[in-house]
Amino acid sequence: MTTTFDISRYQDPLTIQRVINSARTIAIVGLSKNELRASYFVGYYLRRHGYRVIPVNPRETEIFGEKSFRCLADVPVPVDIVDVFRAPEALPGIAEEAVAAGAKNLWCQFSVINEEGGRIAEAGGLTVIMDRCLKVEHARYVGRMHWLGFNTQRITSVRGGLQ
Repeated sequence: MTTTFDISRYQDPLTIQRVINSARTIAIVGLSKNELRASYFVGYYLRRHGYRVIPVNPRETEIFGEKSFRCLADVPVPVDIVDVFRAPEALPGIAEEAVAAGAKNLWCQFSVINEEGGRIAEAGGLTVIMDRCLKVEHARYVGRMHWLGFNTQRITSVRGGLQ
């Protein structure tokens, strides 16, 4: 008998909100220095919203003025969220590293879906979010979403907003 992987268990809105609101330090595995990459944009956004972003990328020495680490084991500070921008096949190993490093949460970006990685992280006590973008979810729940990605909290057809 084969069972299907139910990814919805890793996409609970209340869990997502709790993780976003309780975190301060985020290690981004696969953070790129290339401004055109999604990981760069997400890291930049998170920094602008008060999070400490720690790059984990063996190909870089520094991103956003922060030292880039080869792996999670090298990060010298406690990490609230490990945000993963890597291929799904890499997730089990990253989940093991996150557990060993004492991270609290494993966040897997869009299309980073790996059942084994989710099980490893959960077994190690981490909360897992999968196939969700941290930037998008932050904007959704912190209330800053509009057509450019930020919520003006106004409904108007006037281009410059209400005066």
